[in-house]
Amino acid sequence: MSKLGNLGARLHRGEVGYDFVGNRKIWYGISILITITAIVGLAVRGLNMGIEFQGGAVFTTPKTSVSVSQAQEYAEEASGHDAIVQKLGNGSLRIQVSGIETSQADRVSAQLADDLNVAEKDVTGELVGPSWGEQIANKAWQGLGIFLVLVVIYLAIAFEWRMAVAAFVALIHDITITVGIYALVGFEVTPGTVIGLLTILGYSLYDTVVVFDSLKEQTKDITKQTRWTYSDIANRSINSTLVRSINTTVVALLPVAGLLFIGGGFLGAGMLNDISLSLFVGLAAGAYSSIFIATPLVADLKEAEPQMKALRKRVLAKRAQAATKGEALDAPVTDEPLDDEPEDAAAVVGPRSQPASRGRGRGRPSGKRR
Repeated sequence: MSKLGNLGARLHRGEVGYDFVGNRKIWYGISILITITAIVGLAVRGLNMGIEFQGGAVFTTPKTSVSVSQAQEYAEEASGHDAIVQKLGNGSLRIQVSGIETSQADRVSAQLADDLNVAEKDVTGELVGPSWGEQIANKAWQGLGIFLVLVVIYLAIAFEWRMAVAAFVALIHDITITVGIYALVGFEVTPGTVIGLLTILGYSLYDTVVVFDSLKEQTKDITKQTRWTYSDIANRSINSTLVRSINTTVVALLPVAGLLFIGGGFLGAGMLNDISLSLFVGLAAGAYSSIFIATPLVADLKEAEPQMKALRKRVLAKRAQAATKGEALDAPVTDEPLDDEPEDAAAVVGPRSQPASRGRGRGRPSGKRR
């Protein structure tokens, strides 16, 4: 842990770092490939919508020795519709049948009790009408739309419109990947899934705003210096917040992984899968997009500005001049302003190196005090 802490401190001071922005084409390519895969999975397989969205019934039985596959066969024969069966942790079964009407529910319940060799009074059923499910879907879309609009407005006011656009693209990226994985895995989409999606958008936005805040602070008066381009400082902002983003994401993923793999897998708590999968995938995608998508995209948009293009030309010209003179270009990064830079240019860089006293030992060959 101490090594990780030292690495985080060195990243924050700019002593070490990885060129995230310089390799942005690689990250863009990876994201496009993953997004296309998610879209294809969504188009080919579609979403496994729960009864909350399409109507149906859910039957819960007491503990039984009947296998999941056999119970599914019984349920489909009794209802005439496709059924989804999940074994719960206490050995009982949760049987979901979509598309059946209220008048059929009692008959299906009685038939299931007979097939599973349990008392009919112990089989409980819940009915959901398709109109109610449609209302749930409409409210979910409205909530998502309002969230995205408010996010764009807030970021445009708090930061600038380029950061708002980059954050919006990152959020759409996270939603698409999460929904596509749902289609590929075949997990049921329930209101819990919608809650999970809205939750992970908040986490994704949190990581993005942390980087954007650091970037905004470090790019004040950026045009008054000729040492770094906007992309250089954007890259430093990512590196300075990298360990923090990793720590918060890992801490958030651990309990969600417990819900998904232990609660939903080993304990058979199938109703946890709908929300835990969306949280797990969304948190991971959100951490990825804030580092590899949002900030590099902001750098691309800013570098298209005329003043940033002029700054890049000045910086590259000065670096070329330094190279011809044989000066080291990979020296440790400090915020000592260059001779041709104003003092306030120091705000864009890292820790200040303490200069040696200029008058110490002057006129004395040994440099010792008498």
